[in-house]
Amino acid sequence: MDPQRALTKKEHKELKRQEKREAKEATVMRHRIRKMARWIGWGTFGALIVGGLIWFVASQPETLESEIVSRSGFHWHPELTIYVKGEKQEIPANIGIGAIHQPIHTHDDDSSQGIIHMEFQGLVRREDTTLGRFFKNWGKDMRSFGPNMKMTVNGVESTEYENYVMHDKNTIELRFD
Repeated sequence: MDPQRALTKKEHKELKRQEKREAKEATVMRHRIRKMARWIGWGTFGALIVGGLIWFVASQPETLESEIVSRSGFHWHPELTIYVKGEKQEIPANIGIGAIHQPIHTHDDDSSQGIIHMEFQGLVRREDTTLGRFFKNWGKDMRSFGPNMKMTVNGVESTEYENYVMHDKNTIELRFD
């Protein structure tokens, strides 16, 4: 087209239509690009989440067979008695029961007898079942009752203290002088 020549009405209308079509195509293209960018962004985010979870699971240390107490959980009841200078101490009810129910806990009806409930699901490691774990759930340091401690399990003296792995029907006695 000659830039010096004036446009006819028909040419002017056609030029306007062409400009509208180009503007509409540009708008559609911008929307497609934005949509594609969102898909790429969310896809990358999802891939990072999945990759992070895979990395987390893969990087967990392998549990040695000797550290596994049970693969299918259990419900055990060891009994704990604490004496301070010869006086029996009461173990409170509902230790480990609250907003988060701990696998090692006490109940209302039998805490006065020192019965500890160990209710685990799935894989249970030795470290999950220690006497120290019970005291942690209780919010007490085992040695807070006194400096000189003696421990017996089923009548046999033990020096494992916090590291003792509790079992069903154990009778654990702690004496503090």
